[in-house]
Amino acid sequence: MKKLKVKVFIEGSNIYFAQKKMGLWLDWVKVKQYLNKTYHVLEIRYYIGVRKNDPGVQPFLRKLGKIGFVIISKPVKIIIEESGKKIEKANFDVEITGDVLKSLEEVNAVVIFSGDSDFEYLVKLVHEKGKQVFVYSSKKTLSWELKLSADRYFLLENLSQLTKDKFFVRI
Repeated sequence: MKKLKVKVFIEGSNIYFAQKKMGLWLDWVKVKQYLNKTYHVLEIRYYIGVRKNDPGVQPFLRKLGKIGFVIISKPVKIIIEESGKKIEKANFDVEITGDVLKSLEEVNAVVIFSGDSDFEYLVKLVHEKGKQVFVYSSKKTLSWELKLSADRYFLLENLSQLTKDKFFVRI
């Protein structure tokens, strides 16, 4: 059977919080191997907000770059609410949506690592172009909207059972 040509789009912050809630960290080398066995992967894009003076993230980004991920980053913004509470934000919904739509001529399907319900409309647009969408997320962070709109969703917690590979390290 011929593999579907895909591009993979990873919303870093969403997947970070999914991992944190699971208490497990993904081994991205194993994830890439799995994706390459499952699909004909044209590109893997990882979107991440980077804090100023956060040297801890740089080794992680270098590792992703070494294994062939394309890193898309921007500075984290600090928003101060009226109450004085500080919120860090680096939304990539628009960037991911734009990049997905630009890639549709090259692919049969799109793979999204995120559980964000904001991507429901993107899934609709991708379907209008006759392409499929596969979502990877945690059962703790996968929105029902994305779960229902995707052609298929995969829970990160079940990846190891699907392939008998070990995808996680305990934290």
